[in-house]
Amino acid sequence: MAASKLPYAHLSLLFCNIIWACDYPFYNLILGRYISPLAMVTASLIIAALWSLVPLLWERRERIEPHDRLKIFGAALLIGLLRKLCMMFGLAHTSPIDGSIIGTTTPLLVLLLSVLLGVERFTARKVIGLLIGLVGTLAVILTSGGTHAQSSTAGNLLIFASACVSALYMVSFKRLVAKYRITTLMRWIYCSSALAMFPFGAHSLFTTAFDHMDAQILLAALFVLIVPTYLPNLLLNVALRHVAPTVTSIYAYLQPVVAIALAVAMGLDKLHADTILFALVIFLGVGLVIGSYRRKPTPQTPRTHPSAKRKI
Repeated sequence: MAASKLPYAHLSLLFCNIIWACDYPFYNLILGRYISPLAMVTASLIIAALWSLVPLLWERRERIEPHDRLKIFGAALLIGLLRKLCMMFGLAHTSPIDGSIIGTTTPLLVLLLSVLLGVERFTARKVIGLLIGLVGTLAVILTSGGTHAQSSTAGNLLIFASACVSALYMVSFKRLVAKYRITTLMRWIYCSSALAMFPFGAHSLFTTAFDHMDAQILLAALFVLIVPTYLPNLLLNVALRHVAPTVTSIYAYLQPVVAIALAVAMGLDKLHADTILFALVIFLGVGLVIGSYRRKPTPQTPRTHPSAKRKI
């Protein structure tokens, strides 16, 4: 890839992960109390679909090849519907700290899926990192309700399932992302997922009592409905054009740092010693996996001594 594109790809990853980190405490304020997860998924997909139509004001429509339409619909069901449903129902039953920490397992899942799909190969370092990271994740899930009263095993498992879906999308649809304009791909994904979701979530959405929300709750609801619905996924797909899926997932490290800071500052959660320990275990595992992708120096071809004569 062109070196000039690399800074933009990394800036895209930086901003989209910061935005996603804000999701955890803000969703915690409203989900299950003022708006149901089903209504939230429906509303966010509708708004994302509307955002995806805006680029049509200045760009020409791009034709999608017929054999790719089914793939895009599959991507819509995966990243648009399944990931959001797992995330919303999970966040409604877990703490923002636990949820954000579990989200950092994405690089490990990207590695595992890449190996299963034949894209990568296991090395000793990758296996050790994967095992360490998964042990830390399992510890967070199994200790639900111990230090964080609002966490549950079911909620944490749903967050983990959401991370699995994200990893599957990164690995499986990288070629498709590189084939079409990002705005075209996002338009197809979000319009398809919104149409598929609307019949199931319309009732929950229309019966939501938005007028019962105070200013703080309403602002939090508007943020999670407008900002994270389209922009961060657009930035993620921009980055996927220029960097490997594993590099893309490195930035998941930012999410627990930002989410924990916000959750503690807003009084929504408290940071405990065991949570820090489990997070460090996961970070260690992910760090080992990421470190295994460093390029090894290319061995130089030994030079022939000038006095050596070429054999004829």
